[in-house]
Amino acid sequence: MIISPPFFSHARPLSVLAAALRARGADVHFACSPAFADLAERAGVRFVPLTVTRNANTGVAEATEQAASEAARLHEFLDATRRGAVDTLMTQARHRRADMLSAPHTVFEELRALHERLRPDWYVVDQLSYAVTLALHCLRVRYATYCPGHPTYIPGAEGQWFGVPYDWPSALQPAARELAELITVAQDNDSSFTALFDEFIHATAPEAPRVDRAFALASPLSVVYAYPRLPWLPVPPEGQRHVYAGHMTGPLEPLDEVWTGRLRRLRATADRVVLVALGTFLGARDDVLRTVVQGALQGPVTTAVVVAAGRRTACLADLAEDDRVVVAGSVPQQALLPHVDAMVHHGGNNSFTECLRFGVAALILPFSSDQFAIARDAERAGVGIVRDPNRLSAREVGSALDALQRTVRPGMARWSAALAARGPGHAAAQLLVSMGKATVSR
Repeated sequence: MIISPPFFSHARPLSVLAAALRARGADVHFACSPAFADLAERAGVRFVPLTVTRNANTGVAEATEQAASEAARLHEFLDATRRGAVDTLMTQARHRRADMLSAPHTVFEELRALHERLRPDWYVVDQLSYAVTLALHCLRVRYATYCPGHPTYIPGAEGQWFGVPYDWPSALQPAARELAELITVAQDNDSSFTALFDEFIHATAPEAPRVDRAFALASPLSVVYAYPRLPWLPVPPEGQRHVYAGHMTGPLEPLDEVWTGRLRRLRATADRVVLVALGTFLGARDDVLRTVVQGALQGPVTTAVVVAAGRRTACLADLAEDDRVVVAGSVPQQALLPHVDAMVHHGGNNSFTECLRFGVAALILPFSSDQFAIARDAERAGVGIVRDPNRLSAREVGSALDALQRTVRPGMARWSAALAARGPGHAAAQLLVSMGKATVSR
């Protein structure tokens, strides 16, 4: 039983893992909110309707129907991204504190009923679905943890705090005072969250083990990281089998006739094609998208641009008057990557690992969450160039794209070859070894 939160950037890779497990003989159920039933159908697995949080993102955050309070939080978050890295992380920390454990009793009861009905041998749960992990911990069932972002989403090392990047890219070094304030807030959240876990365990399943750090609670058996194993990453906690999948990209789907035609037209007008996508939330930063497109068009190398603009397509419609620009609400990112020369993205885990998988150099503009840590890893690995999105100039975009062409792109084939041997198939095989087919024990 794979349980996913109702966020497209989480549900899609988890559905790919579901398909990989099915291909290796497992009988797989995929549990998520009804809006994601089509992912289970594509994966060839059975769908189980289950909503584990009131927040949601079906592909474009601004277009997803959700409660007024969640929409307000999204706008507050986007406003914070305009003020900078630490302000954004502080806003996310405040949101986390206000909604650390959403409806844990409801989630527990729904999972208990689901378990009684279907009796899975074991579960896979997204690390960021804390209420689900807590429920499975209290039910004393076997589960594996799927880490959807940077490996430090599961804090293990001394002095590591959830919501504080373990390292920062050179273009976004915070002031010491700001960083100290962020660490204090993260420490307070850590203590508060752990106290909530303890209280719930004591009231619901007093026989279950206590939790030392709530943010670090993960499967004692197996953890799958949708990330490459980089030599400088913090050492993960001991005890579990740690599986570094490298990426969670499924079988490559061919481009349809419309996108094939668009690419053919762009190739006829330019020497290189750049894909620009800032993720399902941050595509709302149309100011940054505009700067990126203008900078790409002004560079010395004739450049064409494909832009994923979400709900901001109309705001950028004037850019598409240039025959070197395609502006779309959404793009088939994985299918496009093998056909572009570079990508500009926000440092999201999916974009980072997909670029590695397809050998595409990237200009990375991190805004929030684990994007700063991922951007730093890209910088150290030599697979991308990092810039501050709020201080970005059009001229800087052009020079960065040129630098990618000269210094980064030649080394990308090595990364693509290394990650080709990993992926969801590798993760599924390792999970089947570490989890086995043992029956559930209470």
